[in-house]
Amino acid sequence: MTGQMSWLSTFGSNGNKILHLRLAPNQPWQPYLAFPQYSVPDYPIPKGSKGWATYQKLMKAGWELIPSAKAHETLLVSNR
Repeated sequence: MTGQMSWLSTFGSNGNKILHLRLAPNQPWQPYLAFPQYSVPDYPIPKGSKGWATYQKLMKAGWELIPSAKAHETLLVSNR
């Protein structure tokens, strides 16, 4: 199964972005750790990107990367 990925900020993350996933365009974005069937452990790099290893795995599997700005547009529409 393929889905969509985007790098989004989370509440309280001080602007740091982590990988978010969704399985279909009509579903909400969720942090990658909410999908244990798709996520893999992060690399042990201090201050490394959260979700980078998962991103690499899913890109190889054909998942679509959605630009952060476009993903934010869908967040704004769904919160109305």
